[in-house]
Amino acid sequence: MRIVFIGTVEFSARMLSKLIDIKANVVGVVTKEKSDFNSDFFDLVPLCKTASIPFKFAADVNSNDTVGWIKSLNPDVIFCFGWSSLIKKELLSLPKIGVVGFHPAKLPRNRGRHPIIWTLVLGLSETASTFFIMDEGADSGDILSQKIIEVRYEDNARSLYNKIATIAESQLEQLHYELKDNKYVRAEQDNNKASYWRKRTEQNGLINFNMSSRAIYNLVRALAKPYVGAHLFYEGKKISVWKVEEIAYNADDIEPGKVLRVSDNIIDVKSYDGAVRILEHEFKTYPEVERGGGEV
Repeated sequence: MRIVFIGTVEFSARMLSKLIDIKANVVGVVTKEKSDFNSDFFDLVPLCKTASIPFKFAADVNSNDTVGWIKSLNPDVIFCFGWSSLIKKELLSLPKIGVVGFHPAKLPRNRGRHPIIWTLVLGLSETASTFFIMDEGADSGDILSQKIIEVRYEDNARSLYNKIATIAESQLEQLHYELKDNKYVRAEQDNNKASYWRKRTEQNGLINFNMSSRAIYNLVRALAKPYVGAHLFYEGKKISVWKVEEIAYNADDIEPGKVLRVSDNIIDVKSYDGAVRILEHEFKTYPEVERGGGEV
């Protein structure tokens, strides 16, 4: 089975490495030389060179040049894992089996953008690792493999990213052999149960201490590395925040945003219903705890 691989992020690298490890017949890789868009961008070129796999840089995977190059490789299947633009009909219809995509959510629910981030922001207790046949819609094609994944309170973007990738690696190995032996099963998605997540904006990463402590905690863990980080503003400067914890604070007459304590690079701040402890951040100077408290 001849495979063309498309991808450009850390998850892509893990999936390509798995295919190389199981000696899958990857005949070409389409990737990007750099990306200002993907915070988890990963250079796939060293993997390709080590495994002697031809590769091509593509800004637009649907361009005539890129489609022509892929067509010349005569793929039976295309794996597209970690590419942030839709694939058009010409490329979708090129391989005999189709184009296999991946989405870390419980399709048909939660199609669309930033699924790991929104899962954590919303405090969901589970998500999924889903491989599917791509069509012209967004994450709407027939499901090939889906595994439910528990999301724990202590998970952040990094731990959930790794958890999903580890499960996806084992799924991909099995799916590869099912596709190769023509033993795969396609399960049509129920579009009546579908929902879509929107593209995240910078404003969605702003910490507002009028939020509950749990909402702040969820926001910060959702945007932890490999993503861009949640942020707040102090003295007109944007400050990234990487880790917080919820702490008990029972006074009901202290306004949200008031600094309660600063000690050893740790900052306690009043939230709407309690307080949060900022543990990892990029403050260069610290808010003072004045009479009644400073504020951020």
